Amino acid sequence: MKNIKHSLFYVFVVGLFSVLIYWTIDNGKSLEKGRYLKTVTSTNSDWQEFIHSLHHNITHPLAILLAQIVTIIFVARLFGWICKKIGQPMVIGEILAGIVLGPSFFGHYFHAYSSLLFPDSSLDNLKFLSQIGLIFFMYVVGMELDLKVLKNKAQEAVVISHASIIIPFTLGLLLAYTIYTQYAPPGVAFLSFGLFLGIAMSITAFPVLARIVQERGLNKTRIGAMVITCAAADDITAWCILAGVIAIVKAGSITSSLYIIVLSFIYVVAMFKLVKPFLKRIGNLFDSQEKITKPVVAIFFLTLLISSYLTEVIGIHALFGAFVAGVIMPENMKFRAIFIEKIEDVSLVVLLPLFFVFTGLRTEIGLLNNIELWKVCGLIIAVAVIGKFLGSTLTAKFVGQNWRDSLTIGALMNTRGLMELVVLNIGYDLGVLTKEVFAMMVIMALATTFMTGPALNLIDFIFKRRKNIVPQEALNNAYKVLLSFENPEEGKTLIKVASNFMSTKEEKQAVTAMYISSTNEINPYKIEEYEKESFKPVLKEAEKTNTKVTTLFKASRDIDADVVDVANKGAFDFVIINIGASIFEGTVLGKILGITSKIINPENLLNTFTGKEKLFESNYFDDKTQAIISKTEAPLGVFVDKNLTKTENISVILFNKEDQFLLEYVKRLKKNSTAKISIFDTYEVMNDNNKVVHENVKVVHSSKLEKDFLKEQDLLILSMDSWKKLIDTRSVWLNNTPSLLIIKP
Repeated sequence: MKNIKHSLFYVFVVGLFSVLIYWTIDNGKSLEKGRYLKTVTSTNSDWQEFIHSLHHNITHPLAILLAQIVTIIFVARLFGWICKKIGQPMVIGEILAGIVLGPSFFGHYFHAYSSLLFPDSSLDNLKFLSQIGLIFFMYVVGMELDLKVLKNKAQEAVVISHASIIIPFTLGLLLAYTIYTQYAPPGVAFLSFGLFLGIAMSITAFPVLARIVQERGLNKTRIGAMVITCAAADDITAWCILAGVIAIVKAGSITSSLYIIVLSFIYVVAMFKLVKPFLKRIGNLFDSQEKITKPVVAIFFLTLLISSYLTEVIGIHALFGAFVAGVIMPENMKFRAIFIEKIEDVSLVVLLPLFFVFTGLRTEIGLLNNIELWKVCGLIIAVAVIGKFLGSTLTAKFVGQNWRDSLTIGALMNTRGLMELVVLNIGYDLGVLTKEVFAMMVIMALATTFMTGPALNLIDFIFKRRKNIVPQEALNNAYKVLLSFENPEEGKTLIKVASNFMSTKEEKQAVTAMYISSTNEINPYKIEEYEKESFKPVLKEAEKTNTKVTTLFKASRDIDADVVDVANKGAFDFVIINIGASIFEGTVLGKILGITSKIINPENLLNTFTGKEKLFESNYFDDKTQAIISKTEAPLGVFVDKNLTKTENISVILFNKEDQFLLEYVKRLKKNSTAKISIFDTYEVMNDNNKVVHENVKVVHSSKLEKDFLKEQDLLILSMDSWKKLIDTRSVWLNNTPSLLIIKP
């Protein structure tokens, strides 16, 4: 009755107002009398008019910008994924994506399409949008720096850092002296040209370096802490010098630049003495996700924008202001993490790739069209490597480091990445660098960043550095279980599950709880504190269940590959990973997204082209889980959490004879768990030879799982093959299951 009432009301309202609309339009024509109306006459057909309108829409600046963003993100993610797979930082792939989309490749071989997608008139829009991305990025870089760490670290770190600036800076000036006559732009003084080459040689990419240190597990070592400190000191010093260099270049001489430098000094003092205490007070009042309201967020974003504006007006570039705004943020780790999370997704995924491509559009490698230019390019790379790598290495050795650690410091400090591109673009915008020199310097940035990984591998090989990816105490046990999770709360639940398979009496067994997190989510300075806080709920649950646990924290840029690596090298007897129930499960949208994920995921796309994977096959698990399942050599359990709170009733489902291996897990359960265990034998799999007898074990012979029975269970254990068959047959009882542990032998 209620639905009929609503339907009648709907028809009445729509009908009444439709009549009013028609009456108004019809009678409105009478108001046109005596008015001159423009009439549009066209000799084109309707189809031609449509095509003309469509062309106008496609070439509209907003449409072009959106098409550029879509293309850039897609290509950047593809190249970033390729570099990730070969062990290189994603930033290398994103820089390469920019060069490929620029005149060096796309513009050269597909000029017509390049002109359509990247017309000259659109480049200003792309430039300013990419600058906004850089401002947000430098804000994050500033927030990731911890000035207290610099105060507390050993003096030798500052010595190494400053040596790694002054040596390459000097070599850069000497290089400028060598090539100024032939390669400096007309009208640019040697001072400007030399200073910019010097600072370009001195840059270290702190964000990329920090990620490499985390991924290689060096963050907990003495050398890791030192190199992070060196890079941070390097970053702060280099940006201050850059601000001075920009002031000199804009003013034309050192004397006239003093006005800009004085204004810059006043700005920095005001930011640290006036603005920082104010922001600190706000940070103390609003120190949690719930308390940080929109007005609070607005205050900090206004601080960022005003700071960037002031430094741009003063004449030392908006990026320096963004960097300082990040440095003076409240020192509370949680507070900074919340803001970094708010900014990073948009700035790193959407806006920064625009900067890479804008740089690529400026980079014309084709201009290096003779052997002399390539010789100069080689000289630039050699000077960069000698200045940073050898300069840092020899200084580290001088202050007391051994050769292995000294070479490691040198290799890491030679990483330039995105920070180098920022400096080069500033130099290009100021007219200090020609297109040829700009292209050479971009190649140098790529080469020095690319060589970091292989150089570290070579150093490890020469000095036989052993990578202990699994804690030694975990390896010395007879029965070893690995729990892998990406969220500490998930780890807490996995401990609850794993405790049922572990004895509280036997010594030679242990659980390794591995919390694996993306490197982009971790502040390199706070990594130890972050790890300690993360494992608290896991260790608390382990204590409650009396389970012996070894913790393992891993920062990763390729999570599924690292899970497989640890699982296989640790020779675990059982590996349990966690997946959540999909929010699109069972919906039409879920099916569409399932297909779409195969199309936009580079690995799935590659597998589809090579015939390894059918595009429309059933999705038993998400891509990441499927990759872990296919590559893990140890027995693997995939845990599907449906709000597991206890494990008092556990059911093991035997659907066919191949499921007999699950009885081995039943034996461990009956030996170690206090849970009531039900073996649901649907096809008489159990016999006298494999029968499991225990007071807590009940065998149910039935071909049908009842809904009431499923409601009583806390955890359901079944084989991977049985799970796939249930998915294929769209089994009705799947909707009524409790939490699942799906095991691959």
